[in-house]
Amino acid sequence: MNSLIGQFDISDDRIKQIVAETINGADDGELFLEYSESEALMFDNGRLKTANFNTDQGFGLRAVAGEASGYAHSSDLSEASLLRAADAVSTVKGGYSGTLAAAPARTNRHLYGEENPIPSPSFEAKAKLLQEIDAWLRAEDPRVRQVSASLAASWQHVEIVRADGQMVRDIRPLVRINVSVVVGDGDRQESGSYGMGGRKAFGEFLVEDSWKHAAKEALRQALVNLEAI
Repeated sequence: MNSLIGQFDISDDRIKQIVAETINGADDGELFLEYSESEALMFDNGRLKTANFNTDQGFGLRAVAGEASGYAHSSDLSEASLLRAADAVSTVKGGYSGTLAAAPARTNRHLYGEENPIPSPSFEAKAKLLQEIDAWLRAEDPRVRQVSASLAASWQHVEIVRADGQMVRDIRPLVRINVSVVVGDGDRQESGSYGMGGRKAFGEFLVEDSWKHAAKEALRQALVNLEAI
């Protein structure tokens, strides 16, 4: 997506001016902007039990003056909202005169990609895969009594504007697959679980070898617990 600061109804320079005036005289502070998407699906006891999708957007403005700090936030990316936040945050200074802390050292290290993992694979494909995991585990061992399998993904876009006008951003994808199994023998039941994920697209985690590895490990743990004396 485009820059978050560009979602405001005012120019980048005007935003930087408001931030600089708000933090002037404080020891530290910044404008923090965030947009995030998240999706979660859970297949439990033979049916799709949960399916959620959420989006959030907003900003937070912070100033630190000595041992005191002021913070205000809003989901409204407008000049009026930013000015209200600036008025609230500025009260923390109360005549305080500090020296603005130096900006953290910048790094060019690229630790993970920026791809949003939510659109691919499709919702339908994810639901079908969870059903397949459930069916595979039940066919693998007759002692399987319950299967819970879930897929979760999020995508977070963060931008920070400092008092000196410095702007930095980070885009954080995150995915996870979890499998839990309950096995039983007579009146006795035990469970096992396994999960995996990372800051990347689903890709490697949803190929057959990967999800079967997760399912097998969850089943193995459950059977070890069941057979333990």
